[in-house]
Amino acid sequence: MSAPATSGTSTAAAVEVLARAADDGATVVLSGHVQPDADALGSALALAEGLRRRGARVVTTFPEPFVLPESLGWLPGADELVPPAQVPAEVDVFVSLDAASPGRLGGLAALVGTAGRSVVVDHHASNPGFGEVQLVDPAAAATVVLVAALLEGLDVPLDQRLATCLYAGLTADTGSFRFGNTSPGTHELAARLLRTGIDHAAISRRLFDTAPFGWLGLLSAVTGRAVLEPDVGAGLVWTCSTAAEARAHGLAPDQLEALVDVVRATAEADVACVVKGQDDGTSVVSLRSRGATDLTRVAMALGGGGHRAAAGYTSYLDLEGTLEQLRAQVRAARPS
Repeated sequence: MSAPATSGTSTAAAVEVLARAADDGATVVLSGHVQPDADALGSALALAEGLRRRGARVVTTFPEPFVLPESLGWLPGADELVPPAQVPAEVDVFVSLDAASPGRLGGLAALVGTAGRSVVVDHHASNPGFGEVQLVDPAAAATVVLVAALLEGLDVPLDQRLATCLYAGLTADTGSFRFGNTSPGTHELAARLLRTGIDHAAISRRLFDTAPFGWLGLLSAVTGRAVLEPDVGAGLVWTCSTAAEARAHGLAPDQLEALVDVVRATAEADVACVVKGQDDGTSVVSLRSRGATDLTRVAMALGGGGHRAAAGYTSYLDLEGTLEQLRAQVRAARPS
């Protein structure tokens, strides 16, 4: 059973736990959040490789549904991911990466308490603080920023394999360095990664500029039903789709994730929303803000979390019920 939690941001404490595990050849299980994005997966794969080089026995996974998005399957180390069912029963150290809450770890959340030690590495402002050692820094542009610091503390030099994973997460969570979370330190880390010789253009092309032809049909349908509600808060634009609609266009449901970054371009709305219906009847709600609305507050009020400008949650209501709840929270979150 894990010891009481160590509060606050502590790179040194996390490095100490991981270095000892590596020196002892311990079993370390690393997991990103459910339906991992480039930051979650890049963080897990980079730290796993670093620990492996230091001598740890590493298992890298993510929660069910264990379906790797095609857009991320090329990342170095992705072929070594194992399903949650194959995670060893005895785990010396469990590392959670980019998960804003235990619920984002699905069935793997139990390892936070049952592993010998637990380390939580995250950058979400909504993270309530869980796990034994917490490296949680909302000022970090992405969780890969924190992983880069851990690798440095573990004396693992960056090379192209590690840098590819880290750069993928960094460019994804900063919107190719367009979002407000981009800082001088963000560009300094990017420069370090570029010096390893990675093909940054190829990474960005795979992440942002490559999609099946069916994506165009889906995009046309979903943007065609978008609704603008300028009187809700500082303006709300929303649209909806479903996993079934994605499949009807020959796409995997994870292709729905990119829709909100198209809808967010609407100049008349501060908040953009895409409601994505799932096969189990729930909906995953993705939110983006242009700056006037704190989406952390909105999402947390509805059972989710995230950042001020990007957040999300799961709704168990129908579409109209979901939108009614969202409108109320967007109105409440608008600054007076």
